[in-house]
Amino acid sequence: MQETTFNELADLALRQSGQNIPASKAYLMEARLSTIARRENFATLDDLVHCLKARPNPRFEQEVAAALTGKSTCFFGDRDLLDKLVEQALPKRLEHSKTGRLRVWCAGVSTGQEAWSLAILLREAVGSPLANAEIEIIGTDLSTQCIETAKQGVYGHFDVQKGLSIHRLMTNFDRRDNGDWSIKPDLQSAVNFRRHNLLEPTRDLGQFDVIMCCNVLSGLADGARRQVIGTMSAHLLPEAFLFVGTNESVQGLSDAIKPSRALRGAFERDVANASTAAA
Repeated sequence: MQETTFNELADLALRQSGQNIPASKAYLMEARLSTIARRENFATLDDLVHCLKARPNPRFEQEVAAALTGKSTCFFGDRDLLDKLVEQALPKRLEHSKTGRLRVWCAGVSTGQEAWSLAILLREAVGSPLANAEIEIIGTDLSTQCIETAKQGVYGHFDVQKGLSIHRLMTNFDRRDNGDWSIKPDLQSAVNFRRHNLLEPTRDLGQFDVIMCCNVLSGLADGARRQVIGTMSAHLLPEAFLFVGTNESVQGLSDAIKPSRALRGAFERDVANASTAAA
């Protein structure tokens, strides 16, 4: 891959999704775009970029940018965080709810395993105050292909082996004739998936009691991280919780949020901040 090709693709990723791809990770471009290149009969990524420049196509650019994002995920990948949501964050939010309804946003959900894991844990919360709550889970991702996979809820045997116990697999999935596993119909309605770019306006999403944005910020440029955190803060209800990845930080990115006093490791909207109030 020529240097100019890398620069064009890195610029596309930055413009479309805020990704910051250093030159040392050029090999990731080759791997992540290989499927598109084969489908479109491009011998090299140089040919792909030439096509992008010669015949501008917003939808194709969007697809290429989405393909460049990291998609590493698995069921119950961050079990400690999921437990914290079910055992602490959501019960605390339920105390503030006058309707018994709660809303959770899983942002950057990739192929959906994180959102389905939360839905499974909530299903198991027999005897918890959450058992009688109406909890809406929304999962979003930049990639249309990932969202379609998440909606279908169908995963290969290798995917379900990562993070799922045999009991959870048999309780929540049906085995297909081809060996794949699909989310049981009675669990399908627990999560709503939709394509969404975190850099785009999100007014129609509404406000949430909990927002999870894990393993997304670390791959973004500084300006994109600030934009994403600022946007998410506007979608937090007062005293609601924002969680990011274990190795990620939002300190200094936005004065619209602050560390939560109610729950260690979480952040909340700073309602006293003028810019937040305006949002």
